[in-house]
Amino acid sequence: MSSTDSVHSRKNPFRAALAVNRKLTGEGSQKETRHFELSLAGSGLHYEVGDSLGVFPSNNPELVELVLRELGVTGDEVVPSADAVEMPIREALTKSYILTEPSKQLLQAVASLDSAAAYLEEFLLPEEKAALENFLWGLDVLDVLQQFPAAKFTPAEFVKVLRKLQPRLYSIASSQKAVGESVHLTIAVVRYSVDNSPRAREGVCSTYLTERSGGSAPVFVHTAKHFRMPENADTPMIMVGPGTGVAPFRAFLQERKATGAKGKNWLFFGDQRAATDFLYREELEAALADGSLHKLSTAFSRDQEHKIYVQHRMHEHGAELFDWLENGAYFYVCGDAKRMAKDVDAALHEIVEKHGGKSAEQAKDYVEALKKEKRYRKDVY
Repeated sequence: MSSTDSVHSRKNPFRAALAVNRKLTGEGSQKETRHFELSLAGSGLHYEVGDSLGVFPSNNPELVELVLRELGVTGDEVVPSADAVEMPIREALTKSYILTEPSKQLLQAVASLDSAAAYLEEFLLPEEKAALENFLWGLDVLDVLQQFPAAKFTPAEFVKVLRKLQPRLYSIASSQKAVGESVHLTIAVVRYSVDNSPRAREGVCSTYLTERSGGSAPVFVHTAKHFRMPENADTPMIMVGPGTGVAPFRAFLQERKATGAKGKNWLFFGDQRAATDFLYREELEAALADGSLHKLSTAFSRDQEHKIYVQHRMHEHGAELFDWLENGAYFYVCGDAKRMAKDVDAALHEIVEKHGGKSAEQAKDYVEALKKEKRYRKDVY
């Protein structure tokens, strides 16, 4: 049975009860990473390991009220939602529109309504993409309204220049063969501050699940056929998943244990400090002890003077890693696309070159062949 056999989908999400909301990071950690378990009982939803769960969040009501106050409206004025359904603007701003990231349309509108904002039009030129990103860093819709008070909007004009609030996709951290009608997620809760602003900022969905969901959340299964486990259960797997990137590999290990798969499993995990940020430590150590995890290589960047990351551990074990690849291992990466995935990819090329006795060009061909054979798989964001 697949998720398509269910009446629930992205267009018709299932309201899943939030059964577990547990902090994974320890006291003193600079991060807040949490483990969530949602019940799919009665949904007919089914997922494979490697899939993601889509979660529809709502905006923080406190931010909504501040925006309504800035607009000078009561909140009861009827406007169209992003899906063209008429509703009070308070509800539309809570459930339908993005408030954390100002849209280009909002900046354009503000620039035309407030002469003090005319310079914003320069940021909207295609060649000023980097300058625009720099300007917008940490700013939300409320900041723009407060910065340019001469830009006045009617409720209908205002929602027209906002973008639609989208669901967030999270790598599923469980195997249905192990957990039944449940789905697990591993999420870093986003909270930050912006210079010169006393107002705390936060990620919409991570804080929605942590604090504001009211005990349930609208969800759907997002299929990820590109990130499946090897079809042959005897095939070895090398998994690189620092931070919340460990999520799908927790699912992979659960699946292999539940099905009695014989393939060897090697996990590279990293984070800031072993004492506070070793996510699922007890589980991973138990998997090592029972043989369902064959090798665990950890990198805790802040536990020594020089920062050590997963790619450094890959180099340390380069000869063995290349040997696993030569013996048919699949190579998986999950997590940060901007830096980690690139660093891991560079390390993989260097390892193949060094331990395979290849030129840089031959190493590149080797890695390309892994991709063509679908033995090099990424789930990066």
